[in-house]
Amino acid sequence: MNPILASVRRGAIPRRFLALIAALLSASALSGAVLAEDPRDILTASLSGFAGQPVGIASIKPSPAPGISEVQIINGPLIYATDDGAYFFLNGDLHKTSMLGATNLTEERRALARTEQLASISLDDMVVFKPKGEARDYISVFTDVTCFYCQKLHREVAQLNSMGIEVRYLAFPRGGIPSEGATKLATAWCAEDRQTTLTELKAGVEMPLNECAGNPVAAQYALGQQMGVSGTPAIITSAGQMIPGYRPAADLATVLDLD
Repeated sequence: MNPILASVRRGAIPRRFLALIAALLSASALSGAVLAEDPRDILTASLSGFAGQPVGIASIKPSPAPGISEVQIINGPLIYATDDGAYFFLNGDLHKTSMLGATNLTEERRALARTEQLASISLDDMVVFKPKGEARDYISVFTDVTCFYCQKLHREVAQLNSMGIEVRYLAFPRGGIPSEGATKLATAWCAEDRQTTLTELKAGVEMPLNECAGNPVAAQYALGQQMGVSGTPAIITSAGQMIPGYRPAADLATVLDLD
């Protein structure tokens, strides 16, 4: 029994207040109903915020899996979401919804794994371009010397350094191993002055190739494959976010919240 009504029956609360109490209880129940979030509303708001444009839902129907609904997007794909609208699946990734957008929980897990994998690589096994002063942040870049956009990004390393961004290169020969690109990368990694040699190779300078024993090119190529790198440059932030392809220095500073 409701404790308030029990008090009334015991005479602890005068009966003249019963009508007022009943009205308050009804208002409270109505308020709770209004505040309860509808799964369709949650998903509509979340998907719209996630897409950056209005997203409409044509229908929500039960799926064969308990607790999972089929959500048909208007002029879009069929996706799956939990019955309460708290989570949805897109391209195999699990997303947590909110009225402002969505959080890709699967990508967050990948980002954590990337930071752990890169932390296992010694800086001595990378070609590092450091700012003159203290670094404000860093990016790790899987690179190839024969890749046009790798060359384009490399021409902006000085600009990145001037903004306090350290650039840490890892080898990723697009042609695999063995290949000419792998041999050129090994030449840079085997050089006494790695930074200058890598810069010259990316600029197309011809030089004797040197594939010294124990170079880390094959190991870094394998690591890149494990991390899902499929092309170069593949940029990974200090937080583990992967940015496939070239991005201008100014954009990278924005991603790192340094602009």
